[in-house]
Amino acid sequence: MSKLMGRMKKIGKMSKNVEKIDHSSKLRVNIPAGMASSAPPLGSQLGQRNIIIDKFCKDFNSRTADIKEGIPLPCRVKVKSDRSYDLVIHKPPTTYYLKQAAGIQKGRIKKGEIAGKITLKHLYEIAKIKIEDPPNALLTLEQMCQMIVGIARTCGIEIVREIDPDEYRQFLKDREAVITEYREQLQLAKESKILRTN
Repeated sequence: MSKLMGRMKKIGKMSKNVEKIDHSSKLRVNIPAGMASSAPPLGSQLGQRNIIIDKFCKDFNSRTADIKEGIPLPCRVKVKSDRSYDLVIHKPPTTYYLKQAAGIQKGRIKKGEIAGKITLKHLYEIAKIKIEDPPNALLTLEQMCQMIVGIARTCGIEIVREIDPDEYRQFLKDREAVITEYREQLQLAKESKILRTN
């Protein structure tokens, strides 16, 4: 019995030294550079975590003032008990860089479609930027490139050795026509659905 009591005392002493674990969820959100506002969805997400919304928006917008407005930035926000927070701003998502390099606004519409093309040089440059993000710190440049190849495939972006500028210009023009047709079909489907429900 005395052995058991001794163990209990030891455990009691140990638990005093253990730090409290914070179970509050980190906020993971994409915010356009220089455009944080109290409007939903961001305002309500911050409000749920007791963050002073105006202060956060001012802080984020000043920290992203040197970045082109509207570029999506993945953010991680950890809230402290005194309502202050740690804000970590990452580089734009890989899909953003891939679409920029390919010169497209929209990824693939249907499976197997090629939405755009980038060169191996583009791939390497994007990997060099993305490897600086904290979650990718343990990856090698080769692993980062492989990861980006997978993301490019999902977006419908083909990676080639070189691109003929004239051919690619024509490719983008043809694809723009496909996207316009796709949007028109979506609009028609939406309108016919509204008519059916009325």
